[in-house]
Amino acid sequence: MAGKPTLHYFNGRGRMECIRWLLAAAGVEFEEKFIEKPEDLDKLKNDGSLMFQQVPMVEIDGMKLVQTRAILNYIATKYNLYGKDMKERALIDMYSEGVADLGEMIMHFPLCPPAEKDAKLTLIREKTTNRYLPAFENVLKSHGQDYLVGNKLSRADIHLVELLYYVEELDPSLLANFPLLKALKARVSSLLAVKKFLQPGSQRKPPMDEKIIKVKKVFRF
Repeated sequence: MAGKPTLHYFNGRGRMECIRWLLAAAGVEFEEKFIEKPEDLDKLKNDGSLMFQQVPMVEIDGMKLVQTRAILNYIATKYNLYGKDMKERALIDMYSEGVADLGEMIMHFPLCPPAEKDAKLTLIREKTTNRYLPAFENVLKSHGQDYLVGNKLSRADIHLVELLYYVEELDPSLLANFPLLKALKARVSSLLAVKKFLQPGSQRKPPMDEKIIKVKKVFRF
């Protein structure tokens, strides 16, 4: 019997958090080995665990997978969260890439120099309410179904709901005009596996604090 997946990253969100969300939503228990000092990362590099000398890295099914999208694709396929055919997978990929675009902006916001924060926040709010959230709201409205693709939970729904939590942390009012997205967030959050992941004390990571910002700058994750 295969063991639990092992996640190698620092003790924060970064590029590993979407992987944690996907595993948790699939009901998969996982272990984490945190990179806490440069020597930890050097060890992974020197023993050949990191193909491109960078993390995240996930040990699963006898493999050491790197590159976030490759890891997510494997997990989604393995746990039937990647659509029933090529057309559905194409839509799931398209929606997931849109989520990633906005997610990158939000993830990097705390790292902005203080003098640039106001302008960056204004840009994020504008793109959130005028570009990305309207697009996803319209997808749900166009077919009137519970989920983005095929009326079945997929990685796209999970990534989007993760993003909606980040948007709410940034400014709760940004979701005010998107009732279908709020309903999707509630629907996915009520799933037993996701509900468990959202509880305090789970492996879900909190917003970036000064300690994590310092770690990210040192390791350049």
